[in-house]
Amino acid sequence: MKQVVTFGEIMMRLSPPLNYRFAQAATLEVNYGGGDANVAAALAGLGVPAAHVTCFPANELGQAAASQFRRFGVNMDHCVFQGQRLGLYFLEVGASLRASKVVYDRADSAFANLDPESFDWAEILKDAQWLHWTGITPAISAAAARATADAIRVARQLGLTVSADVNYRRNLWQYGPRAQDVMPALVAGCDVVVCSENDAADLFGIQAAAGAENSFASMAAQLMARFPQIRRVISTRRKTQSASHERIKGLLYDGTYVETPYYDITPVVDRIGGGDAFLSGFIYGSLHYATTREALNFAVVASALKHTIPGDVNLITAAEVEHIMLGNTTGRLVR
Repeated sequence: MKQVVTFGEIMMRLSPPLNYRFAQAATLEVNYGGGDANVAAALAGLGVPAAHVTCFPANELGQAAASQFRRFGVNMDHCVFQGQRLGLYFLEVGASLRASKVVYDRADSAFANLDPESFDWAEILKDAQWLHWTGITPAISAAAARATADAIRVARQLGLTVSADVNYRRNLWQYGPRAQDVMPALVAGCDVVVCSENDAADLFGIQAAAGAENSFASMAAQLMARFPQIRRVISTRRKTQSASHERIKGLLYDGTYVETPYYDITPVVDRIGGGDAFLSGFIYGSLHYATTREALNFAVVASALKHTIPGDVNLITAAEVEHIMLGNTTGRLVR
C-alpha cells in the first residue's frame, strides 16, 4: 500500500496532571501533537503507511518531537530541521461543567519561518496515494501557505487523493491575507473536505438554502458546485452534554446524504484530536471498505474512541473500531 502523507506543524503540549487547573500545577506533562501529524500517527497505528512532513527547530526539542512520531510508526524522513523554536500549547483539562482551556504559544516557531523551497514535493509524494492538510497550516504564515499550495499542486499532478479539514481558526490568521483570500484556491484542489456549515459560511460565504430540510446537505452541494474537484464533504455533529459527556455522529454528502447514529461518550478523557481521529478513520475506511457508509461509521467510531485516550494521538486498532461498529458499546472487559 502506498503512503498517506500529511503536512503541518507539530507542537509540544504541556498539561497539568489529572484535572488540575493551571494555577494548581506544580508539574506539566509533556506530549507532542498537531492536527495533520495526529492523522498520520493514527493511520500508522491502523496499519496504513504514513509519512509526516514538517519543519522542526534544529535542537533537542525538535528531535524529541520527531522521535515520538517515529515511535508511532510515522515516516519522518522528509522533515526539515532549521530555526530555533518549537511551538507550544498549554492544555487545562476540564471536567463536568468546567470546560477545558487551551493557551497557545506558537508565534515565530520554526514551522512559521519555514522555507518552502526546502520541500521537494515530487520526491516526497512519489510513493504516496493520499495527501492531507488542515486549514491551520496556511493560517500560520505566508511561507506555510505557499508550501501547502506547492504540495497540493504536485499531488494533483501525480494523481493523488487530496483531503483537507478546513478547520477555520480566525485568531491564527495574523500575517496579512484573510483566510477568505487564501483558502478557496487551496480547497479547489481537494477531493475530500471536512467542513461544517459554520466554516462554509465564514470561509466561502456559503449558506444553507432558506428552508432547507437538511442544512448540511444543502451546504455541501453548494460547496461541491463551487469547487468541482470535491467529491465528498464530511463532518461530525456533536451534542455536548458537558466537558465529560459528548454525543457524536458523522455526516457525509457525495450527491447523496449519509449519516451515522449518535455515539455516546462518557466520561470524556481527552477531546483533543477527536477531529483528527475522525479524518484518519475516514481515510482508513475509504481504503478498506466498499461503501461510504462503512467508511463514515468507521470514522465516527474512531473519533469516539479518541475521546477516551489521553494525548493528541488516537492509539487504536481497526479491530477495536470494528468491535464497536458491530454494536458492542458497553466497554465490557476483554480477556
